[in-house]
Amino acid sequence: MDNTDLTTQTSNVEIIKKRIYVIRGQRVMLDRDLAELYGVETKRLNEAVKRNAERFPDDFMFRLNEDDLSCLRSQFATLKDGSNFVLPQNGRGQHSKYTPYVFTEHGAIMLASVLHSPLAVQMSVMVTRAFIAIREALNEMLPMKLKFEQLSHKVDILNSRVNDILHEQFETNTEIALQIEALNDALDQLRAQPETPRKRIGFRQGDTDTGMQK
Repeated sequence: MDNTDLTTQTSNVEIIKKRIYVIRGQRVMLDRDLAELYGVETKRLNEAVKRNAERFPDDFMFRLNEDDLSCLRSQFATLKDGSNFVLPQNGRGQHSKYTPYVFTEHGAIMLASVLHSPLAVQMSVMVTRAFIAIREALNEMLPMKLKFEQLSHKVDILNSRVNDILHEQFETNTEIALQIEALNDALDQLRAQPETPRKRIGFRQGDTDTGMQK
């Protein structure tokens, strides 16, 4: 394989990765995207699935419901290429009652085998590589995610300890403030009491003169 073929395959894998979405916790691809990759019409693709229904259990493919469509639209909204999801329409311009099918990695591979198309088989290899590339990228991010969770846990513990310290400090300050207030009240009461004249001890000059006159 020359460098041109390798570059082309890498480019194809990157394109396919952008068409892999997460629905119901599974990474899947739309029937119309797989039909385009495999070189067939979406209608023919779905017909092949119906003829081989026993090969497509629920963990290989499923039809989207309204909640799934909302989830899918939100993922389209985050794409940088401006893609937008539009429901299939019937001949009168109204939305079709049939929502798209989506296929997991195993379903996409099985789909290529039932289409009996050399192009489908070739592109299914690219699809598989795209799914693998996403798994590998997630695995590489896992240690970083674990470190982030550990750091986040430590921060939560620290925040909890700081809050406890602040709470204890607040209670201490409140108690001190109450004690100071009680002392001030006691001092105010003492200041408010009238002074009682103290009785003089000993003889006064007037007392002596009075006694002598008697």
